[in-house]
Amino acid sequence: MKTAVLVIINLALIGTVVAILRKADLLTYYRNGRFWLTWLAVAIITLMDELTSVFYAPAEAHRFIGPSAIFFIAFTAVFIHYMTTRLVEIAEILEYHGVFGGGVYSFSYLVLGPVVSFVAVASIMVDYILTACISAVSAIENATSFFSLSHHFKMMAAMGIVWAIAGLNILGIRDNARFTFSIFILAALVFVNLIASGILGLDEASIGRLKLAMVDASNRMSTGSWFSNYGIFIASVASCVLAYSGVESVLQTAGLVRTWREIGKAYIFLALTVGIVTPVVAALALSADIDFAKHEGDLITHYATMLNGVPFGIAVAVLASLTLIMAVNTAFVASSELLERVAERYNFHWLSVTNRNQSLYRIHLMNAVFFSLIILITQGSQMILADMYALGLIASFCINMASLIIYRYFMGTKEIIHFNTSRLVTLVIFLIFVSCFLFLAWMKPHGTELWATITGIVLVAGLLVAKKRGPEIKEIAQSDSDMDLILHLAESLEEEVHIFFRRPREEALKVIKHSEAYVTFYNPRQKAPVRLAPNHFRFAAQRRSVYQHMVGLLKVVEYELSHRKVNVHFGWPLSSWLDRFSIGVMVFNLMRLPRQFPNFKFEISYPGRPYQPSK
Repeated sequence: MKTAVLVIINLALIGTVVAILRKADLLTYYRNGRFWLTWLAVAIITLMDELTSVFYAPAEAHRFIGPSAIFFIAFTAVFIHYMTTRLVEIAEILEYHGVFGGGVYSFSYLVLGPVVSFVAVASIMVDYILTACISAVSAIENATSFFSLSHHFKMMAAMGIVWAIAGLNILGIRDNARFTFSIFILAALVFVNLIASGILGLDEASIGRLKLAMVDASNRMSTGSWFSNYGIFIASVASCVLAYSGVESVLQTAGLVRTWREIGKAYIFLALTVGIVTPVVAALALSADIDFAKHEGDLITHYATMLNGVPFGIAVAVLASLTLIMAVNTAFVASSELLERVAERYNFHWLSVTNRNQSLYRIHLMNAVFFSLIILITQGSQMILADMYALGLIASFCINMASLIIYRYFMGTKEIIHFNTSRLVTLVIFLIFVSCFLFLAWMKPHGTELWATITGIVLVAGLLVAKKRGPEIKEIAQSDSDMDLILHLAESLEEEVHIFFRRPREEALKVIKHSEAYVTFYNPRQKAPVRLAPNHFRFAAQRRSVYQHMVGLLKVVEYELSHRKVNVHFGWPLSSWLDRFSIGVMVFNLMRLPRQFPNFKFEISYPGRPYQPSK
């Protein structure tokens, strides 16, 4: 019975793979002078990183929270992959602003500036470094688990993996995607057989353990205190969140696809594959009759051996090594995209040079050297660096969610019309991630110290570079001065002068008067708005709020034009308070201006649409 079912399942899977392989432009295609990845290629590159957690996350979670790990691994899968809808939203926002790739670094820079963006760079690069180094060493440990080899040989083999993956990336993203897809096919075959065999092998004892796991999870959350329940919930989620590390890599590599919609499709694919495989495999393995204390390092391999014998166990061990090797590949791909964005922003163009295969070969070679040095320095000891991994991952999630909340606070949903999510739910997700970060920082003080040290070093170095080479310098240089506006109004012979505050990207000025001045405050992290007329003045808003800049300008006008009647005009806000809560705060601040400038006349008006006679 079992054999027949497995044969049918494998034939169906092979037929599906053959049908997929016959499709044109399955993984890459050529358009507009370059090769692009499809959503499937981007998803598979990240999937291979996520699959590595299947081989260690269930045992680790069970060690910390016991049988309830079955429930919380499944809950965390839903939570993390629902969170990826926010990453899709971020991809659309970045594309709207002409930014492709860079993930948390690009978005935090756009919203919060260089300081937070360098913290994001440090956090995410720590994760990529750890992914590459730990995965390379773990791949060798898994592959040589049946042999007795010297530590020196294992270190050399781990560095050999790093350089082999560097060579694969130097060959170009097309060959990389094809090779990764071939490993994905093998992984699909093994995991389908593992899950099918596990389901067919379920007995009353295993089903009873699954029920006990649900009861255990319920009991853990029934302390009678909301505060205690929340603490246990956060501790449980934090213990399982590493099972889904790697999801941020899709957003990080958005520069390899043409539109943000490809990113959305990739995240849906991940939710329907690894988002289901990981909790199902974890539930099957943790409900089996296994001495978990003896098999923390090889839980899934041992479980596979129990199901279908030693050959299948060896196949799973080989797959574990292959997925760990491909996790090194994900680190190379994502980190190269991140470093390319940093290099472009700060004019280190020599670093982002590509070869004829459109490969960032200099970055790949630099990464290979750096990863090899880390392996040599740590001598393959995963305990030295592992504590930083979770902190860096959660920190990047926190920065992404915080940036999205702040962006929506100021911009609302008017600009992004295709895809937007609930801001209240985003806030809840942010609070959960912050709680997880604080819990891990408290539980892993050594890892927190290492993460904070590396982040501090990157932050100081980044700010020194940004001070001299930051793109904001060029945009700030286009800013007008307060005296430019004063001199313009002073040329008018009329007794009354008018100052109009207007937003960037509004319609051009048709009528130019010396008695009128139009003022726009812009973010120097974005391009300075085009000067629409000689009486249009643009001021870079930095280090202070727009309201504070506005008050500062009006004080100069009050002092320099004290002999004139000054009329200050604002547009009528049309955004709802919920869609753009900052509009309500801004209007509240504007109501304070008449008390600060009692000699000025203030007006908030809506000019109406141009009259169109009916036909």
